[in-house]
Amino acid sequence: MQHITIRTMPTFTLNTNVPKDKIPEDFLKSTAKLVAEILKKPISYVVVHVNPDQLMSWAGTSDPCAVATLGSIGSLGTSQNAKISKALFDHVKDNLGINSDRMYITYVDLERANVGYLGTTFADL
Repeated sequence: MQHITIRTMPTFTLNTNVPKDKIPEDFLKSTAKLVAEILKKPISYVVVHVNPDQLMSWAGTSDPCAVATLGSIGSLGTSQNAKISKALFDHVKDNLGINSDRMYITYVDLERANVGYLGTTFADL
């Protein structure tokens, strides 16, 4: 098989105690677009998964908070993650009202062989 040269498959998962009815209707779409832009990847590979209404506490309060994970094959690293953080934290604050001191993001640089797609893995595509 021919290798896909673009580093792909970003997945942004956001767990939050913000109620589902407070998540803007276009939040998934706007977040996917942002992730594609900041990682310089095709939006056709971007997955955004939001888990609202979570039972969560940060610093002993149930004020709006979130924990997130951004996994990607490539496009992550020390210098990139600082820029990605700025963009995502601003986006979440503007859309969900979660202050940056009540959220964190874990970055996971995925190996091609550890991401399955099209019945195989990206190592074989």
